[in-house]
Amino acid sequence: MASQFGDGLFQATLAGALLFNPDRAADPMAIARAFAVLFLPYSLLGPFAGALMDRWDRRLVLVGATVGRLILIAAIGTILAVGAGDVPLLIGALLANGLARFVVSGLSASLPHVVPREQVVTMNSVAIASGAIAAFLGANFMLVPRFFVGAGDGGASVIVFITIIPISIALLLSFRFGSRVLGPDDTRRAIHGSAVYAVITGWLHGARTVAQRPTVAATLSGLAAHRMVVGVNSLVMLVLVHHLPVPAAGGLGIALLFFAAAGLGGFLANVRRWGRYATANGALTVAAIIQIPGAGLRLPVMVVCGFLLGVAGQMVKLCADSAIQMDVDDALRGHVFAVQDALFWVAFIVSITVAAAFIPDDGRAPMFVLFGSVLYLIGLATHSILGRRGQPVNNR
Repeated sequence: MASQFGDGLFQATLAGALLFNPDRAADPMAIARAFAVLFLPYSLLGPFAGALMDRWDRRLVLVGATVGRLILIAAIGTILAVGAGDVPLLIGALLANGLARFVVSGLSASLPHVVPREQVVTMNSVAIASGAIAAFLGANFMLVPRFFVGAGDGGASVIVFITIIPISIALLLSFRFGSRVLGPDDTRRAIHGSAVYAVITGWLHGARTVAQRPTVAATLSGLAAHRMVVGVNSLVMLVLVHHLPVPAAGGLGIALLFFAAAGLGGFLANVRRWGRYATANGALTVAAIIQIPGAGLRLPVMVVCGFLLGVAGQMVKLCADSAIQMDVDDALRGHVFAVQDALFWVAFIVSITVAAAFIPDDGRAPMFVLFGSVLYLIGLATHSILGRRGQPVNNR
């Protein structure tokens, strides 16, 4: 929760500095480029680095990644303070985001080590919900200091330095775990050989494990469809609010409300009695219906749809996380979570980039929003076909 609060605060500050800064303009393609630079590099390299979570003490990985985040956050705050330009800012931000994703994947892979197996699904829901609430609070807390320090680079620098506080708390909490308590286990499926070999083959082992586990492949296909719709919706919302009369203030507030509503919807998501297969199918079906009213491009309706889609999307993600935690050997769990994280962001970035090439500069593209329902239906069909092969495992 401490880490997610800091991440929500950091991401909201970056959005304000890059997209709602009175000194910068942001057309659809500029927004897509910003997301690509911030998240695509780690998404492509993550499954290689994920091998390290299945090789090194995960507690040390959490500590090292958090220390690296603190250093990069301080550097980003300095870059903003001196007005060094977009290139060093984006480079520092993409490195910080990469370490943040490393922390999230490491915590997800570690969860089965700190709760009984029969409670993994329930506690996974609690962990995701708590993280969503923490990120929601962090993102919206950003508006408080922004009101006092301003919307320019100098104000963003101050808020970035404030981010050091929750990340430092996360670092102190990570020291409380004992050595090897979070894994990984040295099972017969562990990848042996040098660390270099493990990293180079990280994508291969992660992808092969996904292919061998129908429950995992099915839920990841549904999750990819959801993230593609989120990419389209996010771009349309950001461009629409950027063209409000006072985009630097009111526009950012509405954008944060949209993303916060989606995150709060995730807080309410749970997977209990229905089983993973039926839950994911139901969530994707309902999401396809919920997406339709958003095509009217009315901001209040889009915020409500964002909230409800957040519920549906987090139900699918809970199914995916639970499948990985329960159906994948611990020695390969970090690999697969890194693949999931890569898919999570690559699907988002691909959809937002394609949409940016076609939607008008004012964001009024109702057909793209309607196409989101088609994407959900494609995800539903893929999940239904793949998931049926592993349905007995899903229902245990």
